[in-house]
Amino acid sequence: MCGIFGYIGSKKALPFILKGLSDLEYRGYDSAGVALINEKGLLVEKCKGKVADLARSVKENDASVGIGHTRWATHGSPSYVNSHPHLDCRGRIAVVHNGTIDNFRQLREDLEARGHRFCSETDTEVLPHLLEETVRDFGFTAEALRRALKSVRGSYGMAVLSVDHPDRILVARHGSPLIIGSSEEGYFLSSDIPALISHTRSVTILQDGQAGFLRRDGFKLFTIKTGRSCPVEVHKVNWQAAASEKGKFGHYMLKEIYEQPLVLRNLFRYYVDSERDIQFPELNFSDRNLKKVKRIVIVACGTSWHAGLVAKYFLEEYASVPVEIENAAEFRYRKTVLTSDDILLVISQSGETADTLGALKKARDEKIKTFAVCNVPDSSICRQSEGVIMTEAGPEIGVASTKAFTSQLAVLYLLGLKIARLKGEITEKQCRQFLTQLFQIPEKMEVIMKEASQVEESADRYFRTANALYLGRGYNYPIALEGALKLKEISYIHAEGLPAAEMKHGPIALIDWNMPAVVIAPDDRTYSRVLLNVEEVKARGGEVIAVVTTGDCQMKEKADSLIYIPRTIDPLNPFLTVLPLQLLAYYIAVLRGCNVDQPRNLAKSVTVE
Repeated sequence: MCGIFGYIGSKKALPFILKGLSDLEYRGYDSAGVALINEKGLLVEKCKGKVADLARSVKENDASVGIGHTRWATHGSPSYVNSHPHLDCRGRIAVVHNGTIDNFRQLREDLEARGHRFCSETDTEVLPHLLEETVRDFGFTAEALRRALKSVRGSYGMAVLSVDHPDRILVARHGSPLIIGSSEEGYFLSSDIPALISHTRSVTILQDGQAGFLRRDGFKLFTIKTGRSCPVEVHKVNWQAAASEKGKFGHYMLKEIYEQPLVLRNLFRYYVDSERDIQFPELNFSDRNLKKVKRIVIVACGTSWHAGLVAKYFLEEYASVPVEIENAAEFRYRKTVLTSDDILLVISQSGETADTLGALKKARDEKIKTFAVCNVPDSSICRQSEGVIMTEAGPEIGVASTKAFTSQLAVLYLLGLKIARLKGEITEKQCRQFLTQLFQIPEKMEVIMKEASQVEESADRYFRTANALYLGRGYNYPIALEGALKLKEISYIHAEGLPAAEMKHGPIALIDWNMPAVVIAPDDRTYSRVLLNVEEVKARGGEVIAVVTTGDCQMKEKADSLIYIPRTIDPLNPFLTVLPLQLLAYYIAVLRGCNVDQPRNLAKSVTVE
């Protein structure tokens, strides 16, 4: 989950690297460091803290080659010695690394027995020492890197400098993303696309098991296993540079919340034609086969899991397809019953989520057909799935996912509608009527945003609380989970999402004046039942924040704080109920003085187990 950025070319490397690391800070921000080579030798500067702290401490220099790192700690607490880059015994090789080395303890013991000296607690530090040995025999080459990695088990995206060979950067990837970008200014190296798009739209994504080197005149790639040369594939990135900037907003998260109507409109135009026909050009699965779908197993983590749970309700109600929803980390390590008729559908914003990738591999090993819902083109999950539905949300920088959730929801609903129509569970007329309601969602989202002051008032009233319950029923139970997650992620308030009726089976013991309950209660088929749950909270002295449909009168008499949303049909309520919960978490976090875009202990892409 760490961020790597490198540069080699004709310009000064440091400004590029510092900007690149800043753009990658959503991947980790507990420490940062750079390694540069100029006529004075190898210059290393690192610190505990953020990239801004590093920028204040590093001195400007004319080096035209360098690598940098922003860290999310796995092995070893955030500290100067555990910060990257890490060096070999002689201080002539520098390594930055994203991933985890599973067998680093044994490697370290073996290296120490051979006289190597270690300074840190990290797993990464074994890498420069392994290279120190292979470089003696093979020089600072991809072959030396390939041989050093033969004994390594785990995941890595890594970049290496040597003071003895200032004309190149060595790179390797297994399980952790690494991307090369090229422009007239030189060659760039990054853990993620957003950090590159202000420099170039031409990118080459390293595949698992590839190593190589970057020089000022080009780059080459090889397979780690055999050392054979690999063809270089250059892709064009369509994202705009402005999409990775905050613009007029104080935080990326707020910007991305407000982008949701535009994202959905673009997505609808992409997948639904003027005849209201739904097509998925990259799914690689015929309508005939979609019609035969007997069971779907959805696998995801975090926010994507919540989107999958909403989709389960929708697919089962409208398409009559049985759906299982699995947590990826559990799915990959337990015995699961899958059949050749099943479809495994994985959901991931980044396309690099380690546990979801592991679940995908497990299904492929069992010869199960696999599809993906993803936001990042050419990511590992996209490449390893048989078909993909892109969410077309553009780069999401805020660690707390917002527009990714609603775009995932939208494509899953479109998929559900298509399957329902093919199976004859709904008529063409019913499908068109549903799409008409769906296409009105962006406009209704904008109504909520215009009335965001009602959410701010609730935030101002409750931001000092230490705990909260989120309650919902039916389609809005997953939204209760998502709302609670958002509050936990960015405000550090303990929150728990529950099916509203489940409160009586234990959690009601927590209710008192200091435990507000956020109740999701639009005017749907469960409304009367949710009203009873609110009565139960109020009878025990609890405070209620209710998300209700405009015009609601009954809840006004019971709740302490009301947030209104426009009316829509039951299955589409999640698009509208989630929005005020995203805003509520945001405003509360701001009032508590929290770092909204970089919440403590978190990183955007969970690329390690």
